[in-house]
Amino acid sequence: MEIKELPNLFFKNLGLRQTVIKNTFWLTVSEVIFRLSQFLLIIYSIGILGATEFGKFAFAFAFVSLFAFFSDFGLSDIATREFSQDKRKEKEYSSVLGLKIILTIGSLILVIAGSFFVTSDIIIKKVIWILALSTLVYNFSFIILAFFRARQQMEYEAGAKIIQALIMAGIVIFVLFNFPSIENMGWGYLIANLTACVLLLIFFNFYIQPLKLSFNKAILRKFFLFSQFLGFATIFNAIILNIDSVIMGHLGQVTENGWYSAARTIVNLIYVVATLVWMSFYPALSSLFKKSKEKFQKVWNYYMESMIILAVPLVVGCLTLAPRIFNFIYGQGFSPSVPSFKILIFAAGISFIYNPYIIILFVSDQQKKYLWTYSIAALINVIANIILIPRYSFYGASITMVITSIIILFLGVEFSRRMSYISLFNIRLLKIAIIVILSGLIMLLAIRQPVIYHLNVVFSVVAGIVSYFTALFIFYKFLYKLNWLSNDNF
Repeated sequence: MEIKELPNLFFKNLGLRQTVIKNTFWLTVSEVIFRLSQFLLIIYSIGILGATEFGKFAFAFAFVSLFAFFSDFGLSDIATREFSQDKRKEKEYSSVLGLKIILTIGSLILVIAGSFFVTSDIIIKKVIWILALSTLVYNFSFIILAFFRARQQMEYEAGAKIIQALIMAGIVIFVLFNFPSIENMGWGYLIANLTACVLLLIFFNFYIQPLKLSFNKAILRKFFLFSQFLGFATIFNAIILNIDSVIMGHLGQVTENGWYSAARTIVNLIYVVATLVWMSFYPALSSLFKKSKEKFQKVWNYYMESMIILAVPLVVGCLTLAPRIFNFIYGQGFSPSVPSFKILIFAAGISFIYNPYIIILFVSDQQKKYLWTYSIAALINVIANIILIPRYSFYGASITMVITSIIILFLGVEFSRRMSYISLFNIRLLKIAIIVILSGLIMLLAIRQPVIYHLNVVFSVVAGIVSYFTALFIFYKFLYKLNWLSNDNF
């Protein structure tokens, strides 16, 4: 391939595998920049505000997040699915925007009303109101990004996220440096999200297609009915992710909430990896489901294999290096967060495995099963948090996340296996799992060596990554030559 043809690999869809690779590249670049900037921003915020004040901010943000998902209600994912399966449906996009506005206004009313019941602290109430506006503006951009995903043009989504990350980091750091308070931090988020959203709308209107707004009742009703199961499932997922911080904040455990948020902040970086893979495979799986069951099975196998390969080193590495990671990022003042972090890592690892099963329920129009999965998990999550948080504080919340992840995995497998046209288990995946576990053990032995463990934590992480993937490559090549894998090649 000539050098002048290289840009086509990153800006055009030339084939199934190339498109997945291209989308993965752009999503990886954007998510790494966006999440890393958010991560550094939170680290900086904790350093400026301290665990207690940041715990209040985390409480307000978690409460807003419980209701903010009403503003999307699964609409963005449904739009991606529908438009990717039939491009002619793009003419209904103006009504989708109308439905998005209706849902956003309804969500804002719910957040403001709920704030009067969850806390009596006027400062936290103000932060809730500011963050509500900020989060809903940010969530509105989802419906624009859904259009890009449907066309499998993740390069546009990447550009939008990178610009947003830079704007947010610049504004919020400026605010915290000059006017440090949780209320001003909220204003920083709002200004940044407003700026990024306006720029995205301008780009879409002039370079993709003119923005139009309509409220066609038939189309509104159709998309609402399409999204209702996914929407409620998304709300239940929001409960799973945020109810623990809300309960701790309501009980006055704001410092503990700060420690818990410190652990969750690092774990969220792990979830980014799973999200990247999901977003890369989702449009292709959604498109292939109705076109070719054989190709759908093939891509799903790639997806599961990727998740197995990524889950093991992340869990092994984080569990082994947890104390050193926290000392490097936060210092000794956040040592209570380390046990919570170790527990949450197990939940993150399990999520890597259940995501491929969950995606089947979604792209195959099995929204009822998807809804049942998350409603049951959310119910168990709430009950467990109510029981465990008053007794064990944020350690109880961490244990609850593991329990919830196991429930989602079990239900995802149980519902997915009933679809006879999809093979969930095959001999190749078993073989891949075996060599991945062996590679993980070699990685564990390597990073536990004193000469590596006591290096700067960054070098220890790099050494672990190198040892894992080197072992994986050697195992794969050796077993392939023995025809242990070749007969199962996709």
